[in-house]
Formats: sequence, C-alpha cells, structure tokens
Amino acid sequence: MVSSHNGVLVTLSILIAVAASYTALDIAQRVRESSTRISRTAWLAAAALCMGGGIWSMHFVAMLAYTMPGIVISYDPLLTAMSLLIAILVTGGGFALVSRREESGVALCLGGLFMGAGIVAMHYIGMSAMRMPAHMTYSLTWVGLSILIALGAAVAALWLAFRGSRTLHQGAAAVVMGFAISGMHFAGMKAAHLHASEEPAGLVSSTFSQGGLAVGIALVTLMILLAAVVAAMFDRRFAALAQKEALSLREGEERFRKLYRGTPLPLHALDDQGRIQEVSDAWLALLKLSRTQIYGRPFTAFMTEDAAAERMREDWPALLAQGELKDRPSRLVAADGRILDVLISSRIERLREEDSPRVIEGLIDLTERKATEEALRQAQKMEAIGQLTGGVAHDFNNLLTVIIGSLERARKKMVEDEALLRLLGNALEAAQRGASLTQRLLAFARKQNLDPQVIEVKSLVESLQPLLNSSLPANISLKTDVPAGTPPIKVDPHQLEMALLNLVVNARDAMPEGGTITVAASVDEQPPSALAGGRYICLSVTDEGEGMDVETLSKARDPFFTTKGVGKGTGLGLPMVSGFVEQTGGLMVLKSELGSGTIVQIWLPQEQEGGGQLVERIDGGDNNWPVDLRDQVILAVDDDALVLMNTEAMLEDLGAKVIATTSPLEALQLIETRSDISCVVSDYAMPKMTGGQLLEESRFLRPDLPFVIATGYNEAPISAPATTLLVKPFTDEALNLAIREVCNQTLNPVIGPLPTDVFPRALS
Repeated sequence: MVSSHNGVLVTLSILIAVAASYTALDIAQRVRESSTRISRTAWLAAAALCMGGGIWSMHFVAMLAYTMPGIVISYDPLLTAMSLLIAILVTGGGFALVSRREESGVALCLGGLFMGAGIVAMHYIGMSAMRMPAHMTYSLTWVGLSILIALGAAVAALWLAFRGSRTLHQGAAAVVMGFAISGMHFAGMKAAHLHASEEPAGLVSSTFSQGGLAVGIALVTLMILLAAVVAAMFDRRFAALAQKEALSLREGEERFRKLYRGTPLPLHALDDQGRIQEVSDAWLALLKLSRTQIYGRPFTAFMTEDAAAERMREDWPALLAQGELKDRPSRLVAADGRILDVLISSRIERLREEDSPRVIEGLIDLTERKATEEALRQAQKMEAIGQLTGGVAHDFNNLLTVIIGSLERARKKMVEDEALLRLLGNALEAAQRGASLTQRLLAFARKQNLDPQVIEVKSLVESLQPLLNSSLPANISLKTDVPAGTPPIKVDPHQLEMALLNLVVNARDAMPEGGTITVAASVDEQPPSALAGGRYICLSVTDEGEGMDVETLSKARDPFFTTKGVGKGTGLGLPMVSGFVEQTGGLMVLKSELGSGTIVQIWLPQEQEGGGQLVERIDGGDNNWPVDLRDQVILAVDDDALVLMNTEAMLEDLGAKVIATTSPLEALQLIETRSDISCVVSDYAMPKMTGGQLLEESRFLRPDLPFVIATGYNEAPISAPATTLLVKPFTDEALNLAIREVCNQTLNPVIGPLPTDVFPRALS
C-alpha cells in the first residue's frame, strides 16, 4: 500500500523528542544532587514523566504524520495507555541507575540499555495499538536496526548528560537522544509493511480516532512544557543560589585567607606531597621570604640538609600514619642565611572524606631562646672556670711567695759562686714568669687587684704607641684614631696598657702578610645592651687579618684556647683582657668574619663627675728605700706554714724581730698582751678569722696599730687608717716599703702588683 508522511508533523515530532530529552536529562541531574530521599524520588519521577511522555508524544505525533489514502486509522486505548506507562517506567528505571552518587561505567551501560529497551517496547506496543482495515508485517533487518539505534543512542546520551557541564553536555545529549528516538521510530516504521484486508474495521466503539489521539498528545506535550518551565524556574533559582553561595564562599575564603595570613604566628599549609599552599605573614617575616618565592615549593627546600632528611625519614611518615605531631625539633634556613631552630606542630585536615589530605603546621621559633641558653651555659662555664682559676691562682701565689722569697735569700748568700748564682737567677726568672701567668689567670677570673685612676685616653694611647710600634714588623703599620677631647675614663692604666698591647700583638700574629692595625676610640656608638646604663667609651683594635669563623669566634674567650702554634701562645690573652674589662665595669665585644679581619671593642665607663678621690698607689719595684727594720717587732700571721716561714725569713733579713703564728686567734691575744708589737703582717684568707676580721678586732685593743694585709687577689675590701694591701707574691723590697709606709702614715696607701721590670709578663 502507498503511504506518505507529513513533513511538518515529522519535524514537530523530532523537536518534541529533543525538547523532552533536554528537559528530562536536566531534571535527572537534580536526582544526584538531592540530599533527601523525598526530593530524590520527586525529581526522579519528574524526569521519568518528561522522558517517557516525550518519547510517547514524539511517537504518536509521527504516527499522525503517517497517512494512507482511503484508510481510516484509530487506536486501542488500553495499548496506547500501556505504551505511555511503559515509556515512563522504563526511562525512570534507567535514570535511577545512572543518577546514583557512585558513578560507574556498568551502571551507565545498564541504564542506557534499560532505557533503549523501553523506547523499543513503547514503539512497538504503540504500533500494535493501531486499528485499520489492513494487517502489518515487519522486516527483521529494520527491526534489529531500530533496536540498535535505540540502545546505542540511549547509552551515548546518558554518558554525555552526566559528564559535568549541563549546558554543553546536556544539549548534546538531548540532540542525540531526540534523534535516537526519532531514528528508532522511523526505522521501525520502515520495518512495517501494510497489506489491505477484506475484514471491516470492527470494534470502533473501543478505539479512538486520530483527533482524540491529538488531544492526548497535546495534553502530554503541555505536561512536558510545564515540567520544562518548572525546571527552568528551578534552574534560575538554583543558579541564583549557586551564585550567592559561590560569592559567599569566595568572601569567606578571602576573610579566612586574610585572617590566616594576619595571624601573629608562623603558620603554613601543605598539600599531600608536602608542597606549600599558603603561609602567614609571620612565617614570611621569620624566613625573610616573599610569597612568590615559596608557593608550590616543598617545605623541605627551606630546611637544612640534615633536618630535611630527618623529616622525610621519620616525621612525614609518622604524620601520615598518626594524623598529628607536636613539637618536633627542626632547623630552617632563612633567606639571609641564618639558621633557625624551630619546633613544628602538624595536623592533617580534610574538608571532605574524599578530599586529599591537607597538612596544617605551626612553627615556634627557638633561635633566640637557644642562643640565650647557650650564652647562659657559656657564662656558667666561664664563671665555674673563673672560680676554679681564681682559687688555683691564689694557692699558686702562696707557693710563688715561698719560692721567690727562698730563691732571693739563697742568691744573697751565694755571693761567690757565679754558676750557682746563674742557676738561681734562672729559677727566680721562671718563678717571676709564673707570677705573671698567675696575674693573667687572676685577670681572667676578675680577681686581680686594680688601681683605678682617671686618665686621658688620647695621652695613654700616644704614650703607648712607641712600645706598640716596637712590637710590630716592618710590613705592619699602626694607625691611631683617638679624637681630641675624648672624655676621661677611670681605669687601671697599667692593666689597660697591657690589654691594648695584648690585642695589638694578637692582631700582628693574625696578619702574616702584613697590613694595618688601627687603634681607635669613639663616644658616638651605641653601647651593647648587655651593659648597664651610663656613658661609655669604645676603644677598638682592628686588624686586616684572616678573621675567624663562627666556631673559632665562639671559643675565642675560653681560657687556654689558641690558634697559634705550640709554644707561641698561652691562650690567656683575650680572657685576661675580657676579665680586666668586666672587672672595671665594661664589656669586651668580638666581631669577626672569615676573610674580613677582626675588631675587638673594649667598652669602658666614662669618669663620672664628682667621683671619689683616687687612692695613692705605691709601687714595690726597684726602689732605694732603706731595708733595715731594726728595733721593729713585727707580728706575722698566716695559716700556711710555708708562707709564714718565708715571711718570717724576709722580715728577719730586713732586721726586724718577728713573732710568727698560724692562728689569727692567737695573734689577737698577742696584740692584747704584747705592747711592743709595732706592726702586723697578716694573710687575708684564713680559717676561723680572716685578716680583715683580725684587723677589726685588733682596733678595739690598739686603734693605732699598723696593719699590712697580704692577699693573692682582690678579696680584701680593706679601707682603714694605717692599713695597706700587699699583693702576693711580693719581694723583700715590696714588704719593706709596705711596712715603712704604713708605720709612717695615717691613710691607707696601697701596694699594688709589681711593675714589669720586677715580674715581666709574657704576651700571648
């Protein structure tokens, strides 16, 4: 039989298929996004209704486009309704399979096959609903082709629809699905062959005409359009909500980012590979870096090599396993090369379970605290060494007093044997060098006796310059820069000269290739924070030598540490200078870099206006004082029997009558009972009663009794009339001078350390 198709209705059927597919696929996306079962079911039903109804509408609009001359076509209501119901149920099942949150290829294929089979079933049930005076046969080839078109196009359409972007992918999916439905329908129609029949078209009452079918199609199409309008309204609503949510999220992220960056703590965030994603401003300030230098780089790139290896070997695996680590020590390298000691606390955070882990870490900078602790340990160590050194030097002074005194008496009695006198002279010189070494130890321990005087810095440096020049080779020049009008300082001039000489000699030894040594003074520099308030003068000695590395610089103050060869230094030069300066109330500062020379600064307090009167200083060297103490009864007191015997022998050689005792209590009784005692020579550090206490008690008995207190270091705060201090080890001349002066004066002259011509000091 000859048949034809109405082109307008065919085009309309295809458009209905595409529109229904787009609407249904768009609504189906809501199923996956729904948070409740009720909303999920509602969206699934709406999608099934739109897709199933659209397929059904497209089919019967296309059937209306099919005409045969002289043939009246009607439709079975039950089969027609069944075709609509099957289309809705089967497409709903397909959507239910593919819209689950756990997307998989198997579910996608099953959903596509299920939906394609439903399209085929709907088509052929709809074909069987046709009632006309003809019977229909099918070509198996075209039937099979129509089934393949339905199945393949359904799978492809669902795959496109659920890939992501609604506008692009759903549009393509709708076109594919629409043409698939249309293609399947017209392939199925091609498979059908109509043959005229003699039988009349019965059962007209149970069928409805093409007009009734058109009404049904219009209703279903209106339903689909209504669903499309509702879906579009929801789309606009969801788009507005999504835009608002995105804006709120961006604002929240920006607020969080500002809060995170502005926190006063050094924080950073890492991805699961340990790469830096975000840091706080305090973190950047700590490491002296900018954000462009750190984003995307591994955090270990800013660690020392050892610290980075330990983190990857121990800390990172432990963090991933435990989820949190606290106070793990590490070391970072700042942009300026500083090594930072830090504690790192770490925690793994996930916004959602499916997200990759994000590591949040905070730093605690321990650099300054460790430096302070190290400085405290160093100070405690130096204090302990100083206490030990001071005690040893004090005892050694007692021994040297005996040795020097005994050698001097032996030399006086050996007047004819020149060889023996030479040996005694060598022994005496060695003992005097030992006394010089003891003075250095006492200077380091800050327990030497000082004789502070107000001096002009410029005059002292100028008077010392010839001696300094004589100690330098021809390839080293000395430059002095002491401005006129530099304020005076109150210091022991002899010890300051020795300190400057030590520093210049050290600078000389650091410049084997020659250069310039500069001795300068300044009052404009800011004093170190370690100094107490007040005004200071900075004396500096600068060389152009090799300089010191960090390790050597940290040990330079340690006693007996030296970089010179064996026999070329004692390692007491800088410790002696530091001890003397600190005992004076100042500070020594070392500045050096390898290859850039060394600067040694001596900060000394300026003389305050209205300061106290200076104590007169009496040297005990080679003087032409009379050595005859005949008619003098002198009480000698010392708890050390050897020292007491030596002092007694010295006094007897000077002509005095000596009463000797090792007990200060017995000495006190003798002072009370012996009115002929003209002077007391007493040690200071004695058990049960010190020399100072003996002096105080004796003044109640004899207020005018002269006292000479012999001491190894400045442990004797004595300031009483007719009293003087005598520094050990001392010579016959110094002892005689002290006794004669204290017997003739009412004030307290001080017998200080012997000058260099009596006890020469070895430099280091």
